[in-house]
Formats: sequence, C-alpha cells, structure tokens
Amino acid sequence: MTDIALVGSQVRYEQKSYWRNPGAAFFTFAFPLVFFVILVSTAGQQTDKSDLGVYMHNGHLVAIKLSQYYTPSILAYAVMSACYLAIAMTLVRQREAGILKRMRGTPLPSWAYLSGVIGSSVIVAALLSIVSVGFAIVAYGVYFPAGHILPLVVTILLGSLAFCALGIAASSVIPNIDSGPAIANFPFFILVFISGTYFPISGTLEKISRDLPLRPMIESMLKLFDPSNTGSLWDGRDLLVLAIWGAASTVFAVRHFKWTPRRG
Repeated sequence: MTDIALVGSQVRYEQKSYWRNPGAAFFTFAFPLVFFVILVSTAGQQTDKSDLGVYMHNGHLVAIKLSQYYTPSILAYAVMSACYLAIAMTLVRQREAGILKRMRGTPLPSWAYLSGVIGSSVIVAALLSIVSVGFAIVAYGVYFPAGHILPLVVTILLGSLAFCALGIAASSVIPNIDSGPAIANFPFFILVFISGTYFPISGTLEKISRDLPLRPMIESMLKLFDPSNTGSLWDGRDLLVLAIWGAASTVFAVRHFKWTPRRG
C-alpha cells in the first residue's frame, strides 16, 4: 500500500471504532448544541440586551449579538474537546491497556497509526463544526455569508491539528488512566474560562489568553461572524499562534511519547 492508502485505511478503522459507540458519539455532538442554547438564553436574560461586547478590534471593543458571539466560541470549544481531550484520553487508555505496545509490534508504521488517530479526530471536528454552524444559522439566524467559508475551514483545520498535537503531547505526561481525566481537564478548563468562551474578556486576561491556543482560534472566527467587520477575514497573528502551538506540541510529543504502559 502507498503511504496515503495506508493512512486512509487507518482513518477508516478509527472512524468505525468511533461510530460503533453511538452513545458517546451522540453526546459529543449534542453537548455543544445544548451548551449553545443554554449560554445564549442565560446571558440574554442576565443582560437583557441584544448586544454584548466581545473582542478587541483595531483597539476598540466590538459588540455583536449574543448568538453571533457564542457561535465561534462554542465551535472552538467543540473542536478542542473533539481533538485535545479525545486524543489524550484515548491514547492513555490504549497505552495502559497494552494496545499501543502491540500496535508498535505490527507492520503498521507508528506515524501511520498516529496519522489515522489524528485524521479521525479532524473528521469528527469537521462534522461538529458543520452541525454547530448549521444549527446556529437555522435556529438563531446567525449571520455567516458564503464568502467566509474558506477562512473558517482553514481556521478550523489549523486549530484541529494544533489541538490534536496538544492531545498527543498531553498523553505523554499522563502517568495512568486514573489520573488522566484530572490532568487532561486541568488545562482544558483553564483555557475555556480565560479565553472568553463563556463571557467577554478584556485587559490583562485578554492579553495573556491571546498567546494561548484557544483564544486565537475564537478571535479568528469572531471576525467571520461579525456583521460589522469590513476588514480582512484573515487574522495572520491568530493563525500563527495556532501554528506555533501545534509545532511546539509536535516536537514535544516526538521526544516524549510513550508506546509502553507506565504502570508501576
């Protein structure tokens, strides 16, 4: 088999394994939608306003509708969950069960196996993105013109790959499956809370979060969902931050990834 065919075969295998657990798949897709509805409804009742200041643009705080704000926020949250959390926990579970060790002893190259895991997660993230954006447009009339599709696809793809690399890197420092949820969720929820996923941020917190991986993805997509944005649809700085995090995580994973159980 060619390298492409080999990776494609592994991606199909990972996808079959994923969809054979319909309960987990259902809640993976349902949770962001329910979360979106709750946030829009709750924030709307608390502020009693149709607008909400959300992000800095050209030195000014921009205000847009709640549904426009929460669409890219929940979208970035869903992508991070589908890539970072899913990969980190899956690899730790397979490593401690001896599956990775057995896979290493097969003719399948290590890079092909990990490419299959990454490819499957990117597919899930893409489907999540389609469902989330489609729901926001149909249920809440969210503004999103067809001309913004390409920047959105590039941002989601780059973000997915960066969070996949982060997931693989995180699995390298998790010692066992029992500690996996606590260690993996610790940076996950810190990023979610300080990156403006639930509420607008500004000041020092906004400056710090812009150098972390989640906020740049949110801000890059906020420009695409902002009806008042007349500037460029591409945010070079935010995409560069995502690329740097992806590259740094890849280097760390290559140096520290473990294929054998770490029990004892």
